[in-house]
Formats: sequence, C-alpha cells, structure tokens
Amino acid sequence: MEQVKLGSQGAVVSRMGLGCMGMSEFYGPRNDEESAATLLRALDMGINFLDTADTYGIGDNEELVGRTIRPRRDDVFLATKFANIRKKDDPTYWEISGKPEYVKSACDASLKRLGIDHIDLYYQHRVDPEVPIEDTVGAMSELVKAGKVKYLGLSEASAATIRRAHQVHPITALQTEYSLWERHVEDEILPAIRELGIGFVPYSPLGRGFLTGTIHKPSDLAPGDARAERYPRFTGENFDKNQALVERVRAFAERRGITPGQLALAWVLSKGKDVVPIPGTKRRKYLEENAAAVEIQLTPSEVKELEAAIPQNQVAGDRYAALNMQRIDTSR
Repeated sequence: MEQVKLGSQGAVVSRMGLGCMGMSEFYGPRNDEESAATLLRALDMGINFLDTADTYGIGDNEELVGRTIRPRRDDVFLATKFANIRKKDDPTYWEISGKPEYVKSACDASLKRLGIDHIDLYYQHRVDPEVPIEDTVGAMSELVKAGKVKYLGLSEASAATIRRAHQVHPITALQTEYSLWERHVEDEILPAIRELGIGFVPYSPLGRGFLTGTIHKPSDLAPGDARAERYPRFTGENFDKNQALVERVRAFAERRGITPGQLALAWVLSKGKDVVPIPGTKRRKYLEENAAAVEIQLTPSEVKELEAAIPQNQVAGDRYAALNMQRIDTSR
C-alpha cells in the first residue's frame, strides 16, 4: 500500500485508511472477533491509518481498536475524536462540547481506553457553536505540547472555522463526508484546506454502503441498523430515487470489470494525493475489495462521465436526519 503525506505538518499515512465506527455501532450486529481480524489484516496489507472516536459504541470501539493494535502500535497511525458526549445508560443522550477542560479530560479518557501513550491524530468531531474555535484548538495544542497528541484535526468544520483554527495551531487534516453522492466540500472547503496545506480525509466515501450496490431495498439492512433512521437517503421514496442512481454506478462498474464500491472509491482517490478516504468495514472480505481500488486509475473523461451520471441535484434526501444536520458547522 502506497504511503502519502497527510497535510503539511509531517504526517504520513497509507493511501487509504480504515474507518472503524461500524465495528461497534450503527451498522447492524457486532462481531468483535471478525472486526479484530479485519484490523490486523489491514495492517498486514499496509493500511496503517485507522480511524475511531470516543463516541463509537460509547467507548467500545476505542477499546476494541486499542487492544487489537497494541502489540503492533508502531505499525499504526491512529486517529480518534472527541466532542460528542454520550452516556452508556442513555445512548440517546447527545451533547457537543468543545470546552477546554473537556478537551483534556476526553483525551485522557481515550488514551486510557486505547491503552496507548499518544494519539497520532486527534480530531474535534463536531464544532461546538457555544465555544470559540480558538479556545478549543488552544486546548488541543496543549495536548501536543504535553506529548499526548501528535497532530490535530477537525471534522465537519466550515472553511471559516478551519481558517480560524489554523491560526491557533496548524491543522493537519479535515475529515468530512465526501463521495459521488455528497460533494458539498468542493465549493469552499476543499479550496480552503488546499490553500492552507491541510489534508482531506473523506468519511463515508461509499455513501454509507449505498454506493456498493449491495443494498437493494430497505429490508436488506439488518435489524438495528441505524441507516434506516438516521439517514434520510435510505428511507421511503428517497431510497427508490437513489437506487436508480446506484444502478448507473453499477452499469459503469460492470463496463470496467470492477465492483460499484471500487468505482466509487477510485473516483474519490482520483481527486488528488491529498485526499485519503477511510471506507469503513468490519469484514476482511470488503477490506480487501476496498483496498484494491487504489490500483484503479480513472481517466479524466471517465471522471466527468461518472459525475454526470450522479448529478448532485438528483440525490434524494439530506445526508443526516434534521437533528444531526443541526450539528454540522456552517459558520462563515
């Protein structure tokens, strides 16, 4: 697996990472044994960029990742996140905090769950509208000085917020949703981070699995799969309209002799070496399929054709339910 620079602060990661969220929550039943095997297989393949967060499984995902990778800590570039506060006894409770004192306590809690002495990349998962970004990033920079964190990142932050944060301490990476069916970052955010030398880490590059072409009807989702509740693109008429778009991806992929998911990832990868996607999976089979997309080269004409086949104005439904959309930073 090729290694590339992430941002301009010295971080180097695999060309593609691995998102670990679904191993512990949201996407159906857990299988910790297979998830651990998937993590180790990723390292064996040279995928060293692993992404977790304290909110995934309300701490469980960090514990899973930590105990699995601890014997091979030197092989891993580990990213985790803070800011989404949840409670084990009430999983529906959700609060955002960027308070400086919380930043420090959240980091210490993550380090304890992970069982490691430092975090390679520490993101603010969501921007707290009640706390100036300068205060939050100031507290994050103290973690760097203390040796608890190497690099800093933001997630789902607006261009204006990113610029303000970067003035306090260099930001290494921005993580935000980006895929064939979600291209909002192209207008302002991507130009801004490229100007500042910040790397881009697209999450959900497979459209939360929709773009793989393996979800044919809502009932294909396992019981308890949050996609049926949290993501309007998976529900009702939206599902049917979006399925028609995925059929275009499938037809294009068949022409190329690859899977729809590989095509979707190849499209993201075509956007530049400063773009490092983190498709999530909890199965070795799909990890290997995703990783093969790194070898697929799309021509400029193929990229244009694919984008024309999936017009943004034809994607049905918001990317999050209303409450979650309210947690996205849109400040200017």
